Amino acid sequence: MAATKALLMLENFIDGKFLPCSSYIDSYDPSTGEVYCRVPNSGKDEIEAAVKAAREAFPGWSSRSPQERSRVLNQVADLLEQSLEEFAQAESKDQGKTLALARTMDIPRSVQNFRFFASSILHHTSECTQMDHLGCMHYTVRTPVGVAGLISPWNLPLYLLTWKIAPAMAAGNTVIAKPSELTSVTAWMLCKLLNKAGVPPGVVNIVFGAGPRVGEALVSHPEVPLISFTGSQPTAERITQLSAPYCKKLSLELGGKNPAIVFEDANLDECVPATVRSSFANQGEICLCTSRIFVQKSIYSEFLKRFVEATREWKVGIPSDPLASMGALISKAHLEKVRSYVKKALAEGAQIRCGEGVDKLSLPARNQAGYFMLPTVITDIKDESCCMTEEIFGPVMCVVPFDSEEEVIERANSVKYGLAATVWSGNVGRVHRVAKKLQAGLVWTNCWLIRELNLPFGGMKSSGIGREGAKDSYDFFTEIKTITIKH
Repeated sequence: MAATKALLMLENFIDGKFLPCSSYIDSYDPSTGEVYCRVPNSGKDEIEAAVKAAREAFPGWSSRSPQERSRVLNQVADLLEQSLEEFAQAESKDQGKTLALARTMDIPRSVQNFRFFASSILHHTSECTQMDHLGCMHYTVRTPVGVAGLISPWNLPLYLLTWKIAPAMAAGNTVIAKPSELTSVTAWMLCKLLNKAGVPPGVVNIVFGAGPRVGEALVSHPEVPLISFTGSQPTAERITQLSAPYCKKLSLELGGKNPAIVFEDANLDECVPATVRSSFANQGEICLCTSRIFVQKSIYSEFLKRFVEATREWKVGIPSDPLASMGALISKAHLEKVRSYVKKALAEGAQIRCGEGVDKLSLPARNQAGYFMLPTVITDIKDESCCMTEEIFGPVMCVVPFDSEEEVIERANSVKYGLAATVWSGNVGRVHRVAKKLQAGLVWTNCWLIRELNLPFGGMKSSGIGREGAKDSYDFFTEIKTITIKH
């Protein structure tokens, strides 16, 4: 048994080589609360080395044809798919999510990200116009930007890292990626596959560590002209400040406070299970998770009864338990933050219908110190409450009634975020009408999290800047140039 207790030691991946670091950060297993891994505590020196490697690799990689780059991306996808089980096990242990979710969502989607951009890069076209009376022809070309700085979060570690690396590489950029220091293991494992897949040294560099040290060094580096970030709004503000002197290209995806609107003609047999999933999937730690549920008054009691019953059936268990619907939250600090919202709701006079402080959580002895929490449903809460306006990013759901369509649109739009929304109704006219009026970058009707990667992904207001997807990612990771030829 002693061998299994040895700490996993990660190393930075720079210029195609694994390099040790002078200091390390402890990383915890969320299901036990024990340190199980050590992550490099990188800083300016490591970023300098990565920038040098990425700049040297750029001329060769950017001059390859889209077909050649596509072949390399497909090779990465194939190798990742062959190692799916190993990656799923690692992602579940590192993040706390259920092994079932890592197997069916995180790792398959990471494979798909490489395949999708390997394909889409082959199908972009440029524009051309004629000015015959002046004897001129104009056309556009797109060229890669250079060294791309990519910063990904801890909730969907490999899924969101590859959603950035794949389009950046496909467009001909070289990459310096910084995964979250809380969930670095699958990024480190990916590095091993990059060499095998024929990715040239320096094309992808992965530097591990904390945001204030290594993140700031990356974002403020004058030779990194582009930053793609998924994470919190305060961090995005800091990135914007550091990038401003260099006029860097920024893509910022910053989470949401996503409403679900349930009209009286909704099919509750479909709506209730889908909304439980949209509320509590991945412990509620997905930027697209539902965070507020507005239910039309005439069906409010019926919906609430069924929603609470279905929530109670969601089993919280150790990540490897095949019957578990939810695993552990990411960290002790995050668990305490999420719990604090429940305490605030109680102090404001709200009711806790199930979950935290109401139902008992049973866990094996070795997982008692893990970061687990029951899915929690809150009612009798005002729209002005922090539980209704701030991103909790955990398994806490507020359910409130509404009267009219106009009223619920106004209430749904009253927060600073605008990432996603769901609408449940059998009325086609209403669905179109409400979807158009909601201030959200994505609106699902009578479903949730069905993604079409060709189309734009991103939010309005404080949910971020820019969009990601086939065309949008290509536009972001390239510079456009107009060329005029007089003949």
